Amino acid sequence: MATFVARNAHFRAIARRFSSYALKQLSSTSAPSPAIDFVRGMSSSFPVYRSAARSTLGCYQIGALCVGNHGMRPQSMCLCSAAGVAPSSDSKAQRAEKVEEDKSKGGEKSGESGNSGSQQSGEAGREVRGGPVSWLSFLLLAITGAGIIWYYDNEKKRHIEEINAASTAVKQGPSVGKAAIGGPFSLINHEGKRVTDKDFRGNWTLIYFGFTHCPDICPAELEKLAAAIDKIKAKSGLDITPVFISVDPERDTPEQVGEYVKEFHPKIIGLTGTPSEIKDVARAYRVYFMKTNEEDDDYLVDHSIIMYLMGPDMDFVKFYGKNNDVDALTDGIINEIKKYKPQK
Repeated sequence: MATFVARNAHFRAIARRFSSYALKQLSSTSAPSPAIDFVRGMSSSFPVYRSAARSTLGCYQIGALCVGNHGMRPQSMCLCSAAGVAPSSDSKAQRAEKVEEDKSKGGEKSGESGNSGSQQSGEAGREVRGGPVSWLSFLLLAITGAGIIWYYDNEKKRHIEEINAASTAVKQGPSVGKAAIGGPFSLINHEGKRVTDKDFRGNWTLIYFGFTHCPDICPAELEKLAAAIDKIKAKSGLDITPVFISVDPERDTPEQVGEYVKEFHPKIIGLTGTPSEIKDVARAYRVYFMKTNEEDDDYLVDHSIIMYLMGPDMDFVKFYGKNNDVDALTDGIINEIKKYKPQK
């Protein structure tokens, strides 16, 4: 059985090859050839050949014509008829449709490339339209960015306002006591009498350190001091005792100091003393002084330019530098006296 199947398959292969040969021969001639007689004989003798010819030749009958892989020929030259293979029994409409399909295969293949190109371009367009950045995502991104900028600006403004408020607000800090300025002293007044810090208690005192040979700074400061105590008296009725302490004890005798202070105001009390006494009082009030450009008795004294406001107990209240004018000095002293609280 296996031998018969193998031989049958081998014979089918030979029939297909011969059918292909006959197809070529018939395609090249318009008259019947001996191949037709041979095919007819083979088909009548061997049914296997008819089956192989049917699958190889593929004939269709359209009117009086035979259409197949060998082309379109009259029935008399049809290889399918010679092989005893009846043309397909499909309807005329189906056969015509199949012929049209065969004709349009080439057009379909040529159009596939164009269609594939347009399809690729369409897909590319869809990829762009459906890409990761759409109009909606762009709108959300813009809204988010605007919100972040708005929040940052508000926080920045709020922070600046807090800084400004903190810088202008007056905060009461913890009490750590007053500066260690002032203390007991014993000096000679411009009348030649020895006085101490106790002689000034019970009054508000404004003390300035200088020397009588000062060319410009001391006179300007003493004039300011004299004008301030007069304005304080006029504005608030308060009496302030002005005191001038010399830092040039070698030249500033009590008489020299007396003549000097009377040039500015009759209420100013001038004080001097020995070099050691002046050093002690200057140290107690944190006053710096030093001789400069010394040539015999012609020299200047460099010193601190500060006025000290002392309370009724000769306790330190506040100091005022050169940058305060008469009005600032006047108002500052009045304000300090109003809020003053005696030490316990």
